[in-house]
Amino acid sequence: MPQAEVTYRAVHAISPGKLELTRKPFIDPQPGYVRIRVEACGVCHSDAATVEGVFPIAWPRVPGHEAVGVIDKVGSGVEGWVVGQRVGVGFLGGSCGHCEYCRGGDLVNCRNQEFTGVQHDGGYAEVLIARASGLMSIPDDLAAVGAAPLLCAGLTTFGALRNAPAKAGDLVAVLGIGGLGHLGVQYARHMGFEVAAIGRGADKAEFARKLGAHHYIDSSSVDPGQALQKLGGAALVIVTASSGKAAAQAMKGLRPRGRIIALGATKDPVEASTTDLLFGNRSIEGALTGDPSTGDATLRFSVLTGVAAMIETMPLEKAPEAYAKMMAGKARFRMVLTMQSDGH
Repeated sequence: MPQAEVTYRAVHAISPGKLELTRKPFIDPQPGYVRIRVEACGVCHSDAATVEGVFPIAWPRVPGHEAVGVIDKVGSGVEGWVVGQRVGVGFLGGSCGHCEYCRGGDLVNCRNQEFTGVQHDGGYAEVLIARASGLMSIPDDLAAVGAAPLLCAGLTTFGALRNAPAKAGDLVAVLGIGGLGHLGVQYARHMGFEVAAIGRGADKAEFARKLGAHHYIDSSSVDPGQALQKLGGAALVIVTASSGKAAAQAMKGLRPRGRIIALGATKDPVEASTTDLLFGNRSIEGALTGDPSTGDATLRFSVLTGVAAMIETMPLEKAPEAYAKMMAGKARFRMVLTMQSDGH
């Protein structure tokens, strides 16, 4: 590191809803961690938990958990990662390796897991310190900007579909075709499912088909559950929309032993009839992102199949504007910050 380079740019939350550009001092990674020169970072709706102060955090805090960059320094005790390697950092900050869930292979639910951009600074910055156990490997064929949304939106939808009991040829529905859903439709199609996309408005039909959906269900004009049953009943419904009511409606579209997987966070309860659950052995579950191995698979699969997020980029200093656009639902469909200054 050149002597003159002692600080780096970052955008941090200083109070609920308030983001501010600042400079932070370079620090060396502690044992088990690496330092990353960030090239791109996605702006995810989950960042609101930090920016709006939903999670208990220490102000100020740098948000961002879809960060892609290059390792520039490795802390002691780190094996398998080297300086110059392209890596990504997602929402899960890295598993401890010794708690009961880690010992059982359930790294997502590690008892000592920290969340990127919550307990420690995230990727709205030129530099990020990250736990080595949470790193994902970025394929050479994938640009940093394209990889960033796949570390959360991509990983979440890909992992839910990959780990579900549905098999190739089964009817799988994706409820909501926004930031998560437009990736979910693509993944489902390339995994060999018969895909039904569920959205609001007839104007989304052509877009859904371009993404790969075989069927489009306009929930503003027809009952999604009834529409799915007319298609034979869904083996799986991935609920990417943040709506408990929508998830409950989709329940009625499941075939026997069908499953709802909720991905969109909401305070709304999912009101499911026990009759719908009992008769047909249907179920509802949630999925929180995925472990680093699934992240690696998400990225490789995306390269192999051409699955990609629709992206709008903004320079780091415009992070408040990018965040506001995302929160207003005006992003089509993922905002990504680049570390190159505006005008350069």
